[in-house]
Amino acid sequence: MTNINLFKKLKFSLKKTKERLISNIKNIFVSKDEKDKILKKLEYHLINSDISIGVTKNIIKKINKYNLNKENIFPIVKEQMINLLKPISKPIILPKYKPFIMLLVGINGVGKTTTAGKLSWFYKKQNKKVLLVAGDTFRLAAIDQLKIIGESISIPVISQNTGSDAGSVVFDAIKSAQAKQIDLVIIDTAGRLQNKLLLMNELKKIIKIINKLTNNNIFDIILVIDANTGQNAINQITNFHKYLNINGIILTKLDSTTKGGIVFNISNIFNIPLRFISTGDHIDDLQFFEPNNFVNALFD
Repeated sequence: MTNINLFKKLKFSLKKTKERLISNIKNIFVSKDEKDKILKKLEYHLINSDISIGVTKNIIKKINKYNLNKENIFPIVKEQMINLLKPISKPIILPKYKPFIMLLVGINGVGKTTTAGKLSWFYKKQNKKVLLVAGDTFRLAAIDQLKIIGESISIPVISQNTGSDAGSVVFDAIKSAQAKQIDLVIIDTAGRLQNKLLLMNELKKIIKIINKLTNNNIFDIILVIDANTGQNAINQITNFHKYLNINGIILTKLDSTTKGGIVFNISNIFNIPLRFISTGDHIDDLQFFEPNNFVNALFD
């Protein structure tokens, strides 16, 4: 898919967030307010778009030195937003050793299984050999869903019966991937409440198995977050990171929310890369997070 088409998809997915934020900023200069009033209005609209108070005050502080007018307000705000997001823009580059493993974690309903399919398709298009793993052994629907996705894009799925030990499924999958020289193993897991210690310990068990089979090679523990959760996403990141030391985030359902501003809060609070963003329901609606594209899609 061309960069132009990716950008069009991103613009469309951010439509609701854009309507909430940008249209309000445009109206700031309708009346001839003093600079202080303009900044107060801008601060209000940024906060109202799910950008936290701390992030907003940081943006306001940096643009206060400019002589604002209706011609330069957008370029100035855009520049500050892009700079804020740059630290979390670190796309995954698959290493030389095989297999590289992505463990997808998160609460119920955020779209982990769908995201596993999208990731598989993303890397298959790069001519990588991919294996999907149905690590959500609690729900038959999750296993069946992953099998259907895998079949539709011709990617093998390792699974066991409902109620099986998830660690056993992961063990078998990695052994198979090693024997077949698979480039990438993507493991779907059951939804977990981030404050339930027992469930989090089950994930730790899976991580221990992965470390043992890969000689502690680095792999990605990726937290999948639904953009619609807004500020609650911060709590999810905090708690999952405390237990699992996550090193990547994927943000889903940007196309159905007005709360896309949450990415600025993530960048301000955590030093965790936002690896991918999901821009729709189709199998190819997934792209690397890129600050320039994200902010320009908001303001275009």
